[in-house]
Amino acid sequence: MNVNQSAPPVPPFGQPQPIYQGYHQSSYGGQPGSTAPPTPYGAYNGPLHGYQQTPPPGMSRAPPSSEAPPASTAQASCGQAAYGQFGQGDIQNGPSSTVQMQRFHGSQPLGSVPLVPVVSQPAVLQPYGPPPTNAQMTAQLAAMQISGAVASAPPTSGLGYGPPTSLASASGSFPNSGLYGSYPQGQAPPLIQAQGHPGAQPPQRSAPPQTSSFTPPASGDPRIPSMTGPLLPGQGFGGPPVSQPNHVSSPPPQALPPGTQMTGPPGSLPPMHSSQQPGYQLQQNGSFGPAQGPQPNYGGLYPGAPTFGSQPGPPQPLPPKRLDPDAIPSPIQVIEDDRNNRGSEPFVTGVRGQVPPLVTTNFLVKDQGNASPRYIRCTSYNIPCTSDMAKQAQVPLAAVIKPLARLPPEEASPYVVDHGESGPLRCNRCKAYMCPFMQFIEGGRRFQCCFCSCINDVPPQYFQHLDHTGKRVDAYDRPELSLGSYEFLATVDYCKNNKFPSPPAFIFMIDVSYNAIRSGLVRLLCEELKSLLDFLPREGGAEESAVRVGFVTYNKVLHFYNVRSSLAQPQMMVVSDVADMFVPLLDGFLVHVNESRAVITSLLDQIPEMFADTRETETVFAPVIQAGMEALKAAECAGKLFLFHTSLPIAEAPGKLKNRDDRKLINTDKEKTLFQPQTGAYQSLARDCVAQGCCVDLFLFPNQYVDVATLSVVPQLTGGSVYKYACFQVENDQERFLSDLRRDVQKVVGFDAVMRVRTSTGIRAVDFFGAFYMSNTTDVELAGLDGDKTVTVEFKHDDRLNEESGALLQCALLYTSCAGQRRLRIHNLALNCCTQLADLYRNCETDTLINYMAKFAYRGVLNSPVKTVRDTLITQCAQILACYRKNCASPSSAGQLILPECMKLLPVYLNCVLKSEVLQPGAEVTTDDRAYVRQLVTSMDVAETNVFFYPRLLPLTKSSIESTTEPPAIRASEERLCNGDMYLLENGLNLFLWVGASVQQGVVQSLFSVSSFSQITSGLSVLPVLDNPLSKKVRSLIDSLRAQRSRYMKLIVVKQEDKLEMVFKHFLVEDKSLSGGASYVDFLCHMHKEIRQLLS
Repeated sequence: MNVNQSAPPVPPFGQPQPIYQGYHQSSYGGQPGSTAPPTPYGAYNGPLHGYQQTPPPGMSRAPPSSEAPPASTAQASCGQAAYGQFGQGDIQNGPSSTVQMQRFHGSQPLGSVPLVPVVSQPAVLQPYGPPPTNAQMTAQLAAMQISGAVASAPPTSGLGYGPPTSLASASGSFPNSGLYGSYPQGQAPPLIQAQGHPGAQPPQRSAPPQTSSFTPPASGDPRIPSMTGPLLPGQGFGGPPVSQPNHVSSPPPQALPPGTQMTGPPGSLPPMHSSQQPGYQLQQNGSFGPAQGPQPNYGGLYPGAPTFGSQPGPPQPLPPKRLDPDAIPSPIQVIEDDRNNRGSEPFVTGVRGQVPPLVTTNFLVKDQGNASPRYIRCTSYNIPCTSDMAKQAQVPLAAVIKPLARLPPEEASPYVVDHGESGPLRCNRCKAYMCPFMQFIEGGRRFQCCFCSCINDVPPQYFQHLDHTGKRVDAYDRPELSLGSYEFLATVDYCKNNKFPSPPAFIFMIDVSYNAIRSGLVRLLCEELKSLLDFLPREGGAEESAVRVGFVTYNKVLHFYNVRSSLAQPQMMVVSDVADMFVPLLDGFLVHVNESRAVITSLLDQIPEMFADTRETETVFAPVIQAGMEALKAAECAGKLFLFHTSLPIAEAPGKLKNRDDRKLINTDKEKTLFQPQTGAYQSLARDCVAQGCCVDLFLFPNQYVDVATLSVVPQLTGGSVYKYACFQVENDQERFLSDLRRDVQKVVGFDAVMRVRTSTGIRAVDFFGAFYMSNTTDVELAGLDGDKTVTVEFKHDDRLNEESGALLQCALLYTSCAGQRRLRIHNLALNCCTQLADLYRNCETDTLINYMAKFAYRGVLNSPVKTVRDTLITQCAQILACYRKNCASPSSAGQLILPECMKLLPVYLNCVLKSEVLQPGAEVTTDDRAYVRQLVTSMDVAETNVFFYPRLLPLTKSSIESTTEPPAIRASEERLCNGDMYLLENGLNLFLWVGASVQQGVVQSLFSVSSFSQITSGLSVLPVLDNPLSKKVRSLIDSLRAQRSRYMKLIVVKQEDKLEMVFKHFLVEDKSLSGGASYVDFLCHMHKEIRQLLS
């Protein structure tokens, strides 16, 4: 969609609204407000008294910027305008601010804190002539109100709501206030933002969270004109300047007379505009705003036109207004600010309740007693003390736990602690494991459990004296007393049947029906397995893997292979009675690769030839899993089945399925059946698999409907993965399939696992999301768990919490390693507790919140109509923001949308979830696609959901060819694309290279080795390997993006105006979607309306 068109119709907002108690009411209709303070300024055209042209002492100037300065947007009180002008040019992503201001405290009434403009050049003041006519003013939009807050110094518990430097709050305008005039249908108001001064340290004061606010405009009263049009190139949402070029022509210039409001001198109250004072507010020259209409004494738009002492020109008709996308919170800017502010220092986990850097920031972690955010991330690091407070805020209290997360090479893996036969030390009552929060008493002879307060004796062999602070003198020698994450070697008591486990086994089960043979899949797979079996997972420095392997092929019947090392040739045994599955051989089925290499190689050579002429099209599915599970059972070990399957299992056998694909059910009450399994047989099969420690990874190669919703039940409940390659063709898809297969076979897995989350008194785990099975309410059972999988846990209050003691979580995972060793991995995390809602909102993490909300919604579609699920999400988001507005934000006009600083991206991210394929499918999305994405998201970590719902869009020709860093991302909107550039877009599953129609011929030649745009092959999936800097840079960037993701992203080249472009545009999530999803701007307006309804 073209974002430059008018916003869709909005309802009229002329109805009177109730005035909220305690909210400041400004003057309207020319009547001075009763609370207006006396203005310290003279008549508008007279001299200004006491204005400082230089920043006051103690305030540093804004750093010089390489780009044009941004709009001078200053603090304005009710009824005042912030205004500025600059020439028409390209929109850029990210701020470039030189004229910025110190924000005032969100909890204080306007005017109670001196407003200090921070400028990087002397301000030149300019008088104006008479105001425009009433009619002209009626046609214009009123100014925005800024209601940002001066950030308080971050508390010692770590960063609550933004980076250490003061981040800007932002403002903009919305059509929703009855106090303001109504809009014509189909028009939306502009939005402006205030920017905090980069680097200026906020004053030390206790404050509620920073806020970002947006105000609706007025029409009908003689008011100061508002600033309209796009923000300056490079200007994003708050924070320090970052150069992020994204050159796109701006919208048409808008004809408005000039006038910029300027804040007063230190110590003075802000001026109030009243009807007795004609003229305009004074303007600071040297400040630039959005592209305006003709400047005084100039016929047309003139970039950066000076307006010294000139008179306004004749009234100009106004084009329809729309909300300025540059003035609303930008994900790109928030990510960039966090990287700049928090990427350079290590994140030290010693302090309770610290909010970690964002998942998009590269940072090192130093474990000093709390688990790394790579293992656990929370929706809030400050939990309300009471359930009433939690209900009021509606912020879900949840943790996304990734127990076996892979760490970067610079960080050490968890230490393994061996306590010998006595095993790990635990609390006698709640069974929590020894951790840094346990309190030793009575000289070290006893300890008090930090979870249940039970007093326990310390065993003699574990005794140690305490130092003068009450800590054990060996605390720093023991990982379990000084680190947040560590492992214990488990004793035999922690093993099944009180017997140490055998090393796990991998069984490869290959579909050899007609479809699999014809597509070339079987030959490709057998060829790959010959070399891949050398890379089975191994522990530490082991020379070879302890994992044994077995092979099965199947269509309507199953073929088992004896590959014992003593055989000259493999032997095949056929089981045709699929209704009563059994394993025909024990000895020789599961073998070590090195012992039976020759026989295995011979088998893999023979399989494609044996079935080359098959005409069998029907397949079975459930009996195949049953056979693999029985084989593991007979071998008395856990393991994993790798299933390679092509079609709907319609052969007569248990688990037989029928084609039930029906698009007519979409948007009906029966739509939920499309996500539910057809039969209960697969759930009971999954339960048996979990009991045996049999994990299933499923590779699907469908040409048509295969009922992913049913086939994925067993992988989902056993902790396995599903991979889907629709319409598989060897030449196009082999790289993606083989890359996924290699990674899947090689990754470290914990088998036969049980996870339990313990909490301190006052909260408890009540709900769990992810790929696992639960036979009771506390134990998460996983036949297999790898380093990519997460378990999301929701907590509820069962008692009052204490601010002093905080809240504790302990995640304990019992599992069998790839070498057959039984281990316990422990992660501990301490959170703060609060009695003020402001503290809750200051310590939330939006990315984790969205991860939880997406999983909650994706589970909801199994039992509720999709519309109900969508409405529930919108309502919850509105309640969260309305509670903040009511209880934490400073009093302000009802027409403002005020967002907490650390939740300002909640609306844009939530809109992406609502527009996703599961909740709002487009016409081209299949039922299988939706079921596939639904189960995939269920076990994604926070970084994966972040990029999945809000894809990264990277311009390729803006940065220098020599640069080795990733180009700065831009916002995911068509408005940001320039037809003379190329862009990479990735979301963790898909990778597109979009080529503009006007890209330079030399660039096309360097990258595609063709002479013109028209000769580029649309849908190309591999770039030619060319020896020039651009080709090397782009291919290197693609490799780097793929390395960051857990699945291989296949490249698709998309040409501008090509039919494939519709697929690409689906990922430009800030725009309106073809399936009816709202644009970011429209959704923000809708959220504002929802919040106001709740408040009134």
